[in-house]
This record gives sequence, structure tokens and C-alpha cells, in this order.
Amino acid sequence: MDVIRLKALSDNYIFLLHDAQQNLAAVVDPAVAEPVLKQLAQLKADLVAIFNTHHHHDHVGGNQQLIRHFPNLTVYGGAEDQGRIPGQQVFLQPGDSVEFGDRTATVLFVPGHTRAHIAYYFPPTKLSEPGELFCGDTLFAGGCGRLFEGTPTQMVSSLAQLRNLPDHTRVWCAHEYTLKNLEFALTVDTDNRALQKRYEEVKECRSRQEATVPSWLGVEKLTNPFLGWDKPSLQLTVNSNDPVQTFARLRGMKDRY
Repeated sequence: MDVIRLKALSDNYIFLLHDAQQNLAAVVDPAVAEPVLKQLAQLKADLVAIFNTHHHHDHVGGNQQLIRHFPNLTVYGGAEDQGRIPGQQVFLQPGDSVEFGDRTATVLFVPGHTRAHIAYYFPPTKLSEPGELFCGDTLFAGGCGRLFEGTPTQMVSSLAQLRNLPDHTRVWCAHEYTLKNLEFALTVDTDNRALQKRYEEVKECRSRQEATVPSWLGVEKLTNPFLGWDKPSLQLTVNSNDPVQTFARLRGMKDRY
């Protein structure tokens, strides 16, 4: 399974999964249809699935147009998003599996950004390969999503599920927010040398207009403050020993940043 990153809107990423052997494709969170259709035409591939993580328009805006072009495709989304995702046919529960090509993903229920958010995790098929995590707006490179419908308790639980995945997992998050996220992270985790180094690398990367997605989960565990709710230095920063309160205060600071 190859993953092709497509730019959309101002800062969205759409991910096209391509099975070269069968020349089939699936798409994760098609904000708009045009870049997907263009890439499919280049590959001469048939689109068989849409994997939606949540109902926000910048993740499902291309669904209907893609369905018109490929009427036999299947649209997947979380069960609790029923009625909110255009064309949804499969209503996924936590722990369900979805298949594409020769790969099988586990469905993770990760509410917080929205009440029905899910993520898709494809474990590696060989020790030398990475896992692939499609996490929508739950976990970002250097950050996490705003809490529009969920609670801090839910978001900590959701992020904990993702934090428990192997370090050698690629994090395919849906927005290019990394530089701004790391700028904030440096204000709350000032002595983190891994974070300082990452910030300089990302700043250089963005100066060349290069993408910072995917990230590696191992890097996120070292440098992302929203995975550090139990880290003493971050708890000291927000004056709380409670993990959920620590996260909530960090998220509130980021909202005002």
C-alpha cells in the first residue's frame, strides 16, 4: 500500500492509498474531489473506498463528487457520525477492522475534537515497515485538535490510545500546522532539546515549502506537549498534578496563543 499525500484548500492534506498490484485506490478525508480525481487519472486507478475520520466539511467535502464518479465505492465513517457524513454506508464501531488491498486497519474511537471522531491504524506487515496512522484532527504534528464537541477527559483517553501505538508509526494528520504548533510547544516545554532541534528542522523545511506530514509517533512522544499530560515539567508549567487538568490547561493556552 502506497500513501500519496495531496494538498487541498489552504492547509489540508488528503491521503490516497494505492494498491499498485490491483491498481485500486482508497482515500482518507477527501476535503475536495479535484486533486483526488487528478491523481486517480494519472494512476488509471479505480477508487473503491472513502475512509472518513469525522464529519467536518474540510474532511468530507469531496465525498459526493467522488461517489458520482465511482458509484460502486464504499464510504466508511464512525457509527456516531450517522447522518453527518455524505454518502456514508458503513458505520464503524471501536475495534472494527477495514480492509484495503492486502492491509487491514483497526478502527480507533478517538472523540474529543468531535464526539464521533475515529482513526484508522494499519499495523506493519513486516518488522522493517512502519505502521500507518490516519488520525484526522485528533493528533497533529506537534499538536492536537481543538475540542469542539468533546471533553478534555475524552481527548486524553483518545490521545493515550494513539500514544500507546509503536514509535515506528507514521502519523498522517490532516493539516499543515506543524510550525505554529511547535512555536507554541516551545513556550510551555522550554528546556526540551529534542523539541528545540525539531523546531529548527521544521522551520527550515517550511522555508522550502516542504510538507512536514507524515510525522513519526516516536518523535511526537518526545516533542508534542499534548502527549505529555503526565510529564512533570509540563505539569509544573500549568501548576497541576492532574493529567486531565494539565492537558486542559495546555489546550486552553494553545487556544489563546
